[in-house]
Amino acid sequence: MADYKSYSMELGGRTLTVDIGRVGKQANGCCFMHYGETVVLSTATASRAPREGIDFFPLSVEFEEKMYAVGKFPGGFNKREGKASTHAVLTSRVIDRPMRPLFPKDYRNDVTLNNLVMSVDPTCDPEVVAMLGSSLATAISDIPFDGPCAMTQLGMIDGEFVVNPGYEEKSKSDLALTVASTREKVIMIEAGANEIPEAKMIEAIYMCDEVNKEIIKFFDQIVAEVGKEKHEYTHYEIPEELTEAIKAICPPEEMEKAVFTDDKQTRENNIAAIRDAFVEKYADNEEWMVLIDNAIYSYQKKTVRKMILKDHKRPDGRELTQIRPLSAEIDLIPRAHGSAMFTRGQTQICDCVTLAPLSESQRVEGLDPFVTKKRYLHQYNFPSYSVGETKPSRGPGRREIGHGALAERALIPMLPSEEEFPYAIRAVSETFESNGSTSMASTCASSMALMAAGVPLKKHVAGISCGLVTGDTDDDYVLLTDIQGLEDFFGDMDFKVTGTHDGITAIQMDIKIHGLTRPIVEGAIARTKEAREFIMNTCMEPCIAAPRAQVSKYAPKIMQIKIDPEKIGEVVGQRGKTINALIDMYDVSIDIEDDGSVSICGTDAANMEKAAKAIEIIVTEFEKGMILTGKVVSIKEFGAFLEFAPGKESMVHVSKIANRRINKVEDVLQVGDVVRAICLGKDKMGRISFSIKDCPKDGMEAPGRVVASADPDEE
Repeated sequence: MADYKSYSMELGGRTLTVDIGRVGKQANGCCFMHYGETVVLSTATASRAPREGIDFFPLSVEFEEKMYAVGKFPGGFNKREGKASTHAVLTSRVIDRPMRPLFPKDYRNDVTLNNLVMSVDPTCDPEVVAMLGSSLATAISDIPFDGPCAMTQLGMIDGEFVVNPGYEEKSKSDLALTVASTREKVIMIEAGANEIPEAKMIEAIYMCDEVNKEIIKFFDQIVAEVGKEKHEYTHYEIPEELTEAIKAICPPEEMEKAVFTDDKQTRENNIAAIRDAFVEKYADNEEWMVLIDNAIYSYQKKTVRKMILKDHKRPDGRELTQIRPLSAEIDLIPRAHGSAMFTRGQTQICDCVTLAPLSESQRVEGLDPFVTKKRYLHQYNFPSYSVGETKPSRGPGRREIGHGALAERALIPMLPSEEEFPYAIRAVSETFESNGSTSMASTCASSMALMAAGVPLKKHVAGISCGLVTGDTDDDYVLLTDIQGLEDFFGDMDFKVTGTHDGITAIQMDIKIHGLTRPIVEGAIARTKEAREFIMNTCMEPCIAAPRAQVSKYAPKIMQIKIDPEKIGEVVGQRGKTINALIDMYDVSIDIEDDGSVSICGTDAANMEKAAKAIEIIVTEFEKGMILTGKVVSIKEFGAFLEFAPGKESMVHVSKIANRRINKVEDVLQVGDVVRAICLGKDKMGRISFSIKDCPKDGMEAPGRVVASADPDEE
C-alpha cells in the first residue's frame, strides 16, 4: 500500500492517532482517526462551484453510527441502518455550530463533513473523535476555513473533572460538557449538569479550553506538513451603489424608526414598505433585484448593531438587562395530564405532559451500552404559523430535535427517580408564537406543566438567553438579556442557560464570530442567573410553586410492589399465560423489572389492589394456617381444585369440604363458586392441601395469619 503519514498525541490519558493519505483520497480532506480502539473516518468535501440562487452557506454535517462498530445487528426488518438517530442528529449539530462561523461568510459552495463511526471503544466516545476529525479534515483540505478548532468533553465524578469520559464514566457523571475553541477563544459550549454552580461551570469551561489549545498545536503541525492551499471561490458582495440607492429611499434615521419597535409584525411591515418603494423605483435593474433582500437585511443589521453598541438602544426600547413582559398559566388543556403556557413578549409556548407506565419508555438502539431506554421525552414543535408564515409540516427537523433535547437536558436532573415516581413522562412543547428563544420558554413551560401533572419535580427550572453585539476590539461589546428574534439574527451570540435557584442544568452557546473572551462568557453566565431568578420568582412560582400531590384524574395510576427476582417466572407464567390472565382479569397493565420491581398501572384503584394481592399470592409459598379466598375451577371425584390467583391452585379433599359426609362434591360446590379455605400444610405425600370446613367463620382468622383475597368478584 502507498505510504501515508501518521501523527499521534496523548489526550486524556489515551493516544489519539491521525492517519493522512491512507484512505479517502478523493475527498478534499480526509482523516482516519483512532482514539483507543475507537475509529472514525472524517471527510470534508466541497462542490466545485457555488450553488445558485441561495444567500447562505450550504454546510451539511453527518454523523453515521454503524452498528458493526459495537458488534451488533441493526434492529428492524431491513437489518441495516436507516435515518440518523436523535443522538446522531445532536452530534452533527454540535460539530456544525462551532465550525460554521469559521468558513467565509460569502462562501456558497456546498460543503459536506461526513463522520463514519467504524469502531467504538467504550472508554473513547466517538463524538469527540468525529468533532476533532471534522475540524482537521477541513483544515488540511483546500476548502476556505479559518481553523482548525478543537473540541473537548468534560465530566465530573465525585467533584473531580474527567477529560473525555467514556460511556461508563458518563453514566455516573454530574456534568456533560463539550467546549470548542480556536487558538485564542472559546467558540461553542454545550452542557448538561446536575445543578453545577456558576463558578464551577466557568472553571470547567476553561479547563476544556486549555486542552483544546494543546490539540490545536498538534493540528497546526499536521496542517503545516500536509495542508493544501485554499482554493479561490466566487465572492458575493453587495455593491456600494445599491446600498446608497436604498439609503436615498430610506435614510438611516428612517431605518431606525422602521426597525425600532416592540412588535415584530409592525417591524416586518415597515421593512416590506421600504422594499416595495425600492422595487417600484428600480424594477428594471435585474442585477439589483437579485440582491435587494440581502442588501436591505445588511442595512437593517448595521443599523441595529450601531444603535445597540453605541447608544445602548434596543429595538423594542428595553434596557440591556430588561426581560420582556412575562405571564404564565396552568391547566390550559383539560384532558392533558398536565399543561402550562409560558409567554415572554411575543414568544409563547404551551407544554402538555402525558404520563404512562414505564413500559412505554422509549427503547434506544445506539452505540452507548449504558443508554438503552429513555423514560423522559421532551419534544418540541415549531409550526410555520408561529412566525406568521405558511408552509406544509414535514415533521421535526434538526433544529426542532435540538431544541427539544436542550429542554429535556435542562429538566432531567430535577426529575424524581423511577422508584419515587414509576412513570414514563412525555412533555411536548407547542410553539404558539415565536420571537426569540423558544427553547428557553419551553423549559419554563415544561417545568410548570410537570408540576401541574403531579410529577414531583425537585425544583423549578427556568431558562433564558443572553445576546451579544461586538465592536472592533475585544473590550468593545454589549451583552443583552432576553434577546428577541431581531437581536438574535443581527447579533453575535445566543447564549442559552437553564437552571434552578441553586445551579446550572444546561447550556447551549452559539456564536457567529470567531470566539468569546473570558469576560464575555463570565458576564453572560452571570446575566442569565439574574434573569432565571427573576423569571422563577415573579412568574413561575406565583403560578405554581410546588408539584401537585396527586396526578390528574385522567392519568393512569401506578402502584409498585417488590417480589423475589427468582419468582418473576411464576408471575409471567408459561408463554406469558399468568401475567396476561392478571391483565385481563383486573384491567391493568403490569411491568416487571429484572430486580423484582413490579409496576401495576390502571384507572381503578380497587382492581389494582386486587392485582397486587394476586401477585403476592402467586409468589408466596403456601404455609399451614394461611387463609385464602379462591374460586372453584374444576371438580374431581376425590375433591375440588381452587384457584387463588392465576396459575396458583391447590386441592380441597372431599372430606374437607363440609362438616358432614357428602356423597359427591357437586352436592356442595359448583365450578365458579368462591370460597374461603385454610391451608393444612403438607400431607403424607408431601402435597399441599386446603380445608373449607376447618376455615374460621367470616371475621375470624387463624392466629398470626392474614386473610388474603385475589378474587375480582369478592366485595
